[in-house]
Amino acid sequence: MNTNNKMLKSVCEKIYQNVSETDGKVHKANFIKNLKKRGILQDDPRITEFLNKVNQYHGYLDKDTFIDCISENISIIEECFTQNSVIPKFEEFCNDLMQIYEKCKKETSGKMADYIPQLAKQNPDHFGVSVCTVDGQRLNIGNSNIDFCVQSCCKPINYCLALDEHDKEYVHKHVGREPSGSEFNALKLNTKGLPHNPLINSGAIMTCSLIQREKAASDRFDYVTEMWEKMAGNLKLGYSNSVYLSERMSADRNFALAYFMNENNAFPKNTNLLDVLEFYFQCCSLKINTNAMSVVAATLANGGVCPLTGKQVISSETVKHCLSMMYSCGMYDYSGEFAFKIGLPAKSGVAGGIFVVIPNVMGICTFSPRLDDYGNSVRGVKLFTEITKKFNFHNFDNLKNTDHGKIDPRVIKSLDEFTAEQIIKYSSLGDVSALKRIRITNGDLSHGDYDNRTPLHLACSNGHLNVVKYLIEQGNLKDVNPVDRWGGTPYDDAIRENHVEVSKYLTTKNGISGSEMEK
Repeated sequence: MNTNNKMLKSVCEKIYQNVSETDGKVHKANFIKNLKKRGILQDDPRITEFLNKVNQYHGYLDKDTFIDCISENISIIEECFTQNSVIPKFEEFCNDLMQIYEKCKKETSGKMADYIPQLAKQNPDHFGVSVCTVDGQRLNIGNSNIDFCVQSCCKPINYCLALDEHDKEYVHKHVGREPSGSEFNALKLNTKGLPHNPLINSGAIMTCSLIQREKAASDRFDYVTEMWEKMAGNLKLGYSNSVYLSERMSADRNFALAYFMNENNAFPKNTNLLDVLEFYFQCCSLKINTNAMSVVAATLANGGVCPLTGKQVISSETVKHCLSMMYSCGMYDYSGEFAFKIGLPAKSGVAGGIFVVIPNVMGICTFSPRLDDYGNSVRGVKLFTEITKKFNFHNFDNLKNTDHGKIDPRVIKSLDEFTAEQIIKYSSLGDVSALKRIRITNGDLSHGDYDNRTPLHLACSNGHLNVVKYLIEQGNLKDVNPVDRWGGTPYDDAIRENHVEVSKYLTTKNGISGSEMEK
């Protein structure tokens, strides 16, 4: 067994010793429960290979079988059991959140939204809460699987899509970026004749006019839905045609806003107002649950990278602008008070949803349909108030010399959290999902160790063709033939260890031996 296979076995054995029972076997169901306690749920795509293997077995797993099952997703599983995630004591955090949930559940004040008739038909007692951290740790409480219409929660997402498609200068030629000081649907523009910001109705209508303008209305809506699902880690969204029809039938004010902006030449040239309004009503009628919405929020918390897929869905610059808008304008006329008390970027919708972003930590979503006088969920606002009473999540809780007595459940990770040693380790273990996350954070997968052994060397030495392909095709490697201390290339490693498929692949990418390079 070579050194790197020993490393893999050593990591796996530590986890095995942690979870094995007195007879030396691992109870499959108990292990999956252990993962859940640490925030890793069964629909997490980062443990797909583990689940595919482990589901072939029933009951108990012997040591060798268990190690074989966990080896391909070892980085995620190892992170769980070494408390190296952003919320290391996740189970304790969950217990605290459960207590807050039960306290807020007793709150029954507020009334249902009725200006859109379909929303008044929701169950007023529904209450769901979901959390997703930037490391993909997740928790669902209560009615987290009940779909609700996103309504105004679509506004920051559409703003992100407009910014990513164009740039902030172009977008803000057509929409301002200041709080309006008026109701969200007020018939009012700023001194330049533009809507005040993207998170009120007039601004959201304007933002819709900037998204995929060259496409047909149906294709534009498909694009927005696809982007939502990418931000949600490929969890599926729904759509309520009845809410869409209700929106359209009760849209006099939105039509008035559109024509008022058109009168002031605020729209881009050749904008079809009716198409834009239809598109806006469709976006508001998307359906989601708190489980999926928390992943969307976590994608924003993670600089636009979805924690469950490791893919950059929205640029980090766009996320910065979006969170700024959410912080100042996301909670209707309660935005200033919310920023003062809770101190976090947020967006609410009149269906009862609220999502909050704790940058570099997590996204949290609540759903409860009873609304306060501002149009925000009563239970949702109460829950976020209680959370920031207990935890130091307020943006300014961490000012120097602040003594607030709150709990800090986080491990703060620096941007350079992944060392060359860790990158080499995961390459040698064959964990592509870990490398995808590392590349987003560090960007460089080519650094070698003290012997100039690079991640590509280690992947070839261990025969991990999937890692070799990822490093070469998506890792932005400048050289497929780096030379180690002894003059060997990755191709030499593949040949020496008799990994035929790897050596054949390297040949197609101009991989050669160190001896050939000397000629």
